[in-house]
Amino acid sequence: MSTTTPAAPATEAQRIAQVLVAPGERPKRSGPVSASLTYGWRALLKIKHIPEQLFDVTIFPIMMTVMMTYVFGGSIGAAVSGTEAGGDAVGAYVQWLIPGVFAQTLVMITMYTGLTLNRDISKGVFDRFRSLPTWRPAQLVGALLGDQVRYMIAGVIILVVGFVMGFRPEGGLNGVLAAFLLLLVFSFCLSWVWTTVALLMRTEQAAMGVSMFIMMPLTFVSNIFAPTETMPGPVRAFAEVNPVSTVVAAIRELMNGVYDPASLLMVLIYCAVLVVIFGPVSMVIYNRKS
Repeated sequence: MSTTTPAAPATEAQRIAQVLVAPGERPKRSGPVSASLTYGWRALLKIKHIPEQLFDVTIFPIMMTVMMTYVFGGSIGAAVSGTEAGGDAVGAYVQWLIPGVFAQTLVMITMYTGLTLNRDISKGVFDRFRSLPTWRPAQLVGALLGDQVRYMIAGVIILVVGFVMGFRPEGGLNGVLAAFLLLLVFSFCLSWVWTTVALLMRTEQAAMGVSMFIMMPLTFVSNIFAPTETMPGPVRAFAEVNPVSTVVAAIRELMNGVYDPASLLMVLIYCAVLVVIFGPVSMVIYNRKS
């Protein structure tokens, strides 16, 4: 006479395994767009839980705009407008400065994308991401897309402060929106530079140092604060080929209602070059990083 031994109760791990391998249609694998948007949403949730990250996009733009206008506006504004130093020169300088500071603020904020990425990598978060069956670049693209919200917040703050200080773009709302869109595209492409730096550096402090070493000439040796015609020869030569100068010139034209295809095309060429060079380099380093 045979006896049957009662089966042992299934453990929690066995029950989960039975559900995971149950017959039926498997869920579809996420595509590049959905995966990138998911990681972008993660970047926004980090801002929600750590609102201090918005300090650089709120206080810094206001402080930079006010200081540059009322400290240097009288002297630089006189050179820009050809008037005597004083209230009229400051008013003229506001019209010149706001598009430049608008671009400078967003360009400088892109640097923090790489710093945040370096911090996540050092904590091992991206080691888990790379093990997931998703489109591999989505983890980097999503982080850059999430930061677009930070760029928009900073841009709106700069424009509001500028309007309060007397900035009146001749291009109207359409010109401002076109300039905003162009700058967001350039900021996204420039972020790939800081992504590469973040992946190359071992610590966040090292990434910050290298990023500032690159960022300072890009923003200050440009036409943001003064015309390139007033600069000495070598400095002027660098400022005129500086991609930030090209972007600022295009933004000033758009806000003044001038739509120059040559200027817009040059900005888009710079954007394409940045993505074509630093996008693949970032992915190679990311895939090989242990």
